[in-house]
Amino acid sequence: MADRVTKQANEVKLIVFACEAGMGSSLMGANQLKKMVKKAKLDVTVVHAPVHEIPAHTDVVLTHTGLAARAHEKAPTAAVVPFTMFFNDPTVKTVVDKLAAGEPIVSEL
Repeated sequence: MADRVTKQANEVKLIVFACEAGMGSSLMGANQLKKMVKKAKLDVTVVHAPVHEIPAHTDVVLTHTGLAARAHEKAPTAAVVPFTMFFNDPTVKTVVDKLAAGEPIVSEL
């Protein structure tokens, strides 16, 4: 995909942790992300949603590598960041760290 979306840290207000069906380990991963965002004192809302229900106003989508293309189709203006593990994936921590440092989030498709 040639579409690389960049979101400046101050633009990020909604992060969606997207999965296939909205249950199981992805819910645990979303809860972990919420705790990380709170600890970093970011003014960002984190929601958990199936990839086909990503809200249109989403700024960043964190999703499994296998769902990244579908997430981009559903939310073309969001920065889509794929990960490989639903829980404790270092990519998720990197996104929070970048936002806390005021760095932009760039789609990794």
